[in-house]
Amino acid sequence: MSTFESSIREIAYSQQAVYDMLSNLSNIEKVKGRIPEDKLNDLSFDQDSIAISSPMGAVKLHIIDREPPKTIKFETEQSPLPFNFWIQLLPVTDTSCKMKLTIKAELNPFIKGMVQKPLQEGIEKIADALQMIQY
Repeated sequence: MSTFESSIREIAYSQQAVYDMLSNLSNIEKVKGRIPEDKLNDLSFDQDSIAISSPMGAVKLHIIDREPPKTIKFETEQSPLPFNFWIQLLPVTDTSCKMKLTIKAELNPFIKGMVQKPLQEGIEKIADALQMIQY
């Protein structure tokens, strides 16, 4: 099992506010304006799942577990590369929290060599985007 983790990010909103926003994927509607237009073409979502086209192919994730207000776990429903993804939130103060993103995937050594750098860069970009949201 290969693990890819984002750097730990501090968010200037309470753990509960961030959890409430991210645990309901329908809230993506509120931040669609910050997503580059070219990335919106094949974006679809509902409360529990999100689908998007990537350079690697179509990816659909659904939430398999919510542990309020600490963790949101996703699993691939459709993906060229099956993986699990989760968001961890820890309180810092009443008005700020820390976030870390993790991807775990079963990768053979050949595939790992090809996808390691794009996955690490991708998880950091997702963390950047989540850090900038107004919760």
